[in-house]
Amino acid sequence: MRIEVINTGTEIMLGNVLNSHLGHLSMAIFPLGLRVGRQATVPDGDAIRDALAETFGRADIVFVTGGLGPTTDDITREIVCELLGLTMQHDEEIWQAIVARFNRRGIPWNERVKLQAMRPPEARVLHNANGTAPGLYFPPIAERKSPHLFLLPGPPRELHPMVRDQVLPILAELVPPQSIHELRTFRTTGLGESRVEDMVGAQLLALGIEVGYCARPGEVDIRVIGPCALLDSAEAIIRDTLGASVFTRDDVSLEQVVVAALAANSTTLAIAESCTGGWISNKVTNIPGASDVFIAGYVTYANEAKIRTLGVPAELIAQHGAVSAPIARAMAEGARAVSGAHIAISTTGIAGPSGGSAEKPVGTVFIALAQQGKETAVYQYHFPTDRETFKHLVAQTALDLVRLSIK
Repeated sequence: MRIEVINTGTEIMLGNVLNSHLGHLSMAIFPLGLRVGRQATVPDGDAIRDALAETFGRADIVFVTGGLGPTTDDITREIVCELLGLTMQHDEEIWQAIVARFNRRGIPWNERVKLQAMRPPEARVLHNANGTAPGLYFPPIAERKSPHLFLLPGPPRELHPMVRDQVLPILAELVPPQSIHELRTFRTTGLGESRVEDMVGAQLLALGIEVGYCARPGEVDIRVIGPCALLDSAEAIIRDTLGASVFTRDDVSLEQVVVAALAANSTTLAIAESCTGGWISNKVTNIPGASDVFIAGYVTYANEAKIRTLGVPAELIAQHGAVSAPIARAMAEGARAVSGAHIAISTTGIAGPSGGSAEKPVGTVFIALAQQGKETAVYQYHFPTDRETFKHLVAQTALDLVRLSIK
């Protein structure tokens, strides 16, 4: 089925409000085998009429968000009724619900609020338990070539429960059961997008399923869509081929995986950071439950801090420089000794844009992993990019080393 979304509101076009509706609607309808094929964002006014008219005869289902309130710029209902040749009437049941809500909250109302109680008899009311403006569902009108039209409120706290409780049951009646497919996403780290596709792409496409990739700094997602039986085969290919590079099949971050693994293995962590400036500690402490496994984070940016806080020998810095394998090792071992953690990870590098040399160019980083009962491992990488992306890539790499070290 051809599905389109029209988001209305000048505030969206001006950038004052972040438009999150497309993502929510897309995820909500996917389990029914439905996918958004086109999306448009338009300001208030006649642009709504033009955007809607373009969908007639082209789309099967259209979601329109916003423009259902009581102010002069809320004209979505009126425009839809005009295009469909329908006449609005006062709905006393809607009006009483609106009045009751105002009374419960002790808020006065004016005559314009009554506009929200207007609807054509042909439209089905989508009750709004979290606001005053109800949504409306318009079945197709053949002579108008109109699609199934869903008018939804703009505020997410009103739209989300309305979609879940009232829109999805209607859609379920429209969808053939055989169209329902499953989506699985496998999150990988340490491999580039083209490398991932080279390794598994042809095998996955040979199954006759839909395959997609989404790359972010340090990560690549593999998205597969199809019948469950075929996706089981796809999962076997992905896991057998990519191995430990796959860190989850769930919608979770690498730091969530790491914190969960630390907790499951009763393992504690300390972090010593120079070039990442606390970025890794921030990512870890954003995760609920981190307090059970994260002992301490040390941001030792200056050499004096490395010496004073972590016990890095001054002569070692003088001999090798702060960005070096010996300093990364000393930082990790110092963090573990000071904190008493089972594992400590450290980072020291050159984020740039200046400060590099022929021997150690901008983007060079050393990451060390110190573990109880094991020899400290030091890794050297080169991430020549902007400062923020560099910090993200180093943090991602460090967290993955922690993940791979947990048994």
